[in-house]
Amino acid sequence: MKICFISNLYPPYLIGGAEKYVEEIARHLSKENEVEIITTKPYDGLNSLKPSVETQDKLKIYRFFPINVYHTYYAKKTNNLIKPFWHLIDQWNPHTYFVVKNILKREMPDVVHTHNLGGLSLSTFYAVKSLDLPLVHTIHDYSLLCPNAMLLHSSGRICKHPKYPCKVYCCLKRKFADYKPDMVSAPSQFVLDRHIKASFFEISKTLKLPLGIELEDTKINKDYETIDILYVGQLAKHKGIPILIEAFKKVKNKNVRLCIIGKGPNMEWFEKLSEGDERIKFYGFISESKLREHYEQANITVVPSIWYDNSPMVIYESLMNGTPVIGSRIGGIPELIEEGYNGFLFEPGNTEQLKTILAGLSEDSAKLEELSINAFNSAKNYEVGRHIKKLTEIYKGLIR
Repeated sequence: MKICFISNLYPPYLIGGAEKYVEEIARHLSKENEVEIITTKPYDGLNSLKPSVETQDKLKIYRFFPINVYHTYYAKKTNNLIKPFWHLIDQWNPHTYFVVKNILKREMPDVVHTHNLGGLSLSTFYAVKSLDLPLVHTIHDYSLLCPNAMLLHSSGRICKHPKYPCKVYCCLKRKFADYKPDMVSAPSQFVLDRHIKASFFEISKTLKLPLGIELEDTKINKDYETIDILYVGQLAKHKGIPILIEAFKKVKNKNVRLCIIGKGPNMEWFEKLSEGDERIKFYGFISESKLREHYEQANITVVPSIWYDNSPMVIYESLMNGTPVIGSRIGGIPELIEEGYNGFLFEPGNTEQLKTILAGLSEDSAKLEELSINAFNSAKNYEVGRHIKKLTEIYKGLIR
């Protein structure tokens, strides 16, 4: 089978979990299939407007710069004044349409699987369907519903009543997105439902398909002499880190540590919030191998989001390492955490509730050990082999 993945970013250009996911499933599928990837690269002269081709292992990767005012990878460093023009071009980029269509005509894959398309635009759908190729699309965020892809106001509050420009943006996206993807999937039912409620993909089949992870054969043994509490992710307000720091500082047990891993725009502010508590340590951005060590050592992972998180990879990675998760009851997080079995849930922003859970678990190593065993067992539901098998079934069904 010949499969083509289309994603706005692909390593080494990484922003979030979507790019890592595409890389992972492409690598696995390439063991028994022919796999190509169409993605973008930063502008580097006129030649970058034409696709270049590279080979990594068995993967063939096409990269080009879609004509626009900046590259997606550098969006956070870009002046806000020009972002509306970027979004306008990104509604339907004719350059993307012709480049993608030409590559697909040359390769003629059996099936195309699209992912985040911000920076490529939804003209990608038109390019695929103009050749009558089966199309699967996976939703990783809210970029079809919201210009910042997060359903958040600039103040950090969840957007429940979009402003007029955002409504126009969403209306245009809906018009272009409904160009008949045969199958639309998402890691959480919550994200699928938000798009269906907004009248997206009304004639497409939809499917909840959680992410896949590679598991070890045996569970890692944990040490409970010191209770390690872990946060991994972007250091930004919407991730709820101030709530975690405030709750942790109220835990009186001196035999606990809070390890905060990641980088982001609010790191200095969070460090100031934690001043006076030597149990809190910031590690910044670390290597994959070091991160794995922290997962193995951690007794609890906390995901304190105050936005509609989709299906955080940090939860999957924690479970596979036998680390129970305490998460906000918001977005797709509750779909991965079974209360009292592999973790606990608390109301978003409720510092007292989170403090009570942390304080109770930090004094109960027997409960933590039970949660750890259950976390590892629940991770088996997301084993990457199962995930790849399901994807293959979807592809073959569409080809038939």
